[in-house]
Amino acid sequence: MRYIRTKGWLLALFPLASLYACSPSSNGSSQENSLDEAEVDSAYVSLFDGKTLTGWEGDTAYWRVEDGQIIGERKASDEPLKRNTFLIWKGGQPADFELKLQYKISPEGNSGVNYRSEPVEDVTHALKGYQADIDGQNKYTGQNYEERKRTTLAYRGQVVEIPEDHGGESKGNAWTNVLVKDTLGDLDELKNVIKENDWNECHIVAKGNRLQHYINGVLMSDVLDKDTKNGKKSGFIGVQIHVGPPMQVAFKDIKLKMLN
Repeated sequence: MRYIRTKGWLLALFPLASLYACSPSSNGSSQENSLDEAEVDSAYVSLFDGKTLTGWEGDTAYWRVEDGQIIGERKASDEPLKRNTFLIWKGGQPADFELKLQYKISPEGNSGVNYRSEPVEDVTHALKGYQADIDGQNKYTGQNYEERKRTTLAYRGQVVEIPEDHGGESKGNAWTNVLVKDTLGDLDELKNVIKENDWNECHIVAKGNRLQHYINGVLMSDVLDKDTKNGKKSGFIGVQIHVGPPMQVAFKDIKLKMLN
């Protein structure tokens, strides 16, 4: 909860524009508009080569690659973290996109996937911005938490709107100027979708000012952020190790699809 831009990566994203430019129009037949599985997969670009941290930047005292996975770990023998630390993808600052990845986190772990985020001035390997929350106890997994900014924007199971009047404050680790518009189902049923100490898929859809977090294909939080003062339309992607007890989090199959 809560609290690396290399030309090769950027060039790899450019062909996506031509893919969308030649997509069938919405006026075509359903058969013309359908995409087979291979075409859908081709729209995604891998952000992790499975062997190295090329394209990423972070403190290698805590981040490594092992068995085709990015491992973030703080051991009991390590000095306690004074602040949350991130591994940051430096291949661009996406605006509208879909991000999918697989993660597994230890029971005592606390992590998250940041996006549309910005570096924290004078603090290394730190980000502030939207975060798809992840934790080993699944108390917060799937919620939208804004790291070092407005704090909790939507708890798991909430559809919310943040108005553009720029009011509000963080109180009780949550933003007060939030309108809960709907719910996404029974909270126990949503939690049961998330597997403990096993692999789960996190899927983030950011388009315009709408931000959706899915876990294992189920929508967990849905935010319409109309706050033009505090909201962000683009920024860095990163994964987190949170302050606290020793923990481990693993990520793999990290892929990005740009949206028009």
